Amino acid sequence: MRKIILNLCCSLDSFIEGSTGEIDWCLTDQDYGMSGFLEAIDTIYFGRKSYEQLLELAPEAFANKKKVVFSESLKSKENGIEVISGNWESKVRNQLKLTGKNIWLFGGASLVQSFLKAKLIDEMLIAVHPIILGSGKPLFESINERIELDLIQSKAYSTGLVQLHYRVKN
Repeated sequence: MRKIILNLCCSLDSFIEGSTGEIDWCLTDQDYGMSGFLEAIDTIYFGRKSYEQLLELAPEAFANKKKVVFSESLKSKENGIEVISGNWESKVRNQLKLTGKNIWLFGGASLVQSFLKAKLIDEMLIAVHPIILGSGKPLFESINERIELDLIQSKAYSTGLVQLHYRVKN
């Protein structure tokens, strides 16, 4: 069965973006395992803000992947995306039953929280960047219960970035 894998970066103090929404601190000087990860997925789940940020920064990125945006305000199927609103949880569970590769949960924070609460994240790949932002948007917010994880792998890079790969115990 397909898996939903959260893959994103955060600062050492667990922020996924700075206080003004900036992500310029994310290291992009190496592949950091993304090529292999991208080969193993065929679908990307975005929150509306994350999707709009991707369009602004790299509109042609992930052209060969199915893009699904979770939004109550975005209504069109512009640029070939699928928009999910309303009863999103049953739609996701149905997509998991379809034949295909794994699904990348790209972000944002509120979407990640919703997926965690619904127990829909199978694995997490968290790239911890060697920076302390001091403020910004936290990776995990409003999580009111313990979520146990099993470490699959950790990898340190020469830049100081450490990638943590966990399986979520559901």
